[in-house]
Amino acid sequence: MTITKEMTIEEVVEQYPETMMVFMRHGLHCVGCHVSAFESIEEGALAHGINVDALVSDLNKVVAMRKS
Repeated sequence: MTITKEMTIEEVVEQYPETMMVFMRHGLHCVGCHVSAFESIEEGALAHGINVDALVSDLNKVVAMRKS
């Protein structure tokens, strides 16, 4: 599965717990927040001034390493 900016933060973290560190590294510390269940990666990134494309790219790198 490819992670997209339309996916919710919670959806990604539940399927790929190792992505939590990627969110944190990018400054998106709300991975455990109740808003993460409803907020897309793009919405969270925009709210925190984070480059969403760089974040999604790094998330997908972590997921790709899992499959290797």
